[in-house]
Amino acid sequence: MVKKIIFGKTVFVCVLTTPQTSLVAIRCASKKTGGSSKNLGGRSPGKRYGFKKVEGAFVHAGNILATQRLIRWHPGAHVGMGRNKTLYALEDGIVRYTKEVYIPLPRSSESREVICRLPKGAILYKTFINVIPTTEVGSFKLVTML
Repeated sequence: MVKKIIFGKTVFVCVLTTPQTSLVAIRCASKKTGGSSKNLGGRSPGKRYGFKKVEGAFVHAGNILATQRLIRWHPGAHVGMGRNKTLYALEDGIVRYTKEVYIPLPRSSESREVICRLPKGAILYKTFINVIPTTEVGSFKLVTML
């Protein structure tokens, strides 16, 4: 800054100098950046829920009959339910699917929330997976000879 006095008034004058330029090359991008995508849903693999054994199939004890997130199939005779709602056979036998009429208890939450939305005269059904205990026919078992 330079101080000048003009007609009795003090005026400050700034002298601007150009910065010294250097011979450094600046590289620019040849392609635009891709950016990030916010919508990444839908790329995860499926969970493979569903029934694993069809009706009439022979199952051994412990075989998984169906996997489900919500209770779609209910355990019937000789069928157990795991902690994650997986249905499995408790005994060796043949798989049978049955549908039974479902009447909820009068003061249950289902009767208050579901029944009031249904049309008059509608019938609710539940699908049960049952195992009929039988022995397997036509399979060979290893026999130890004495």
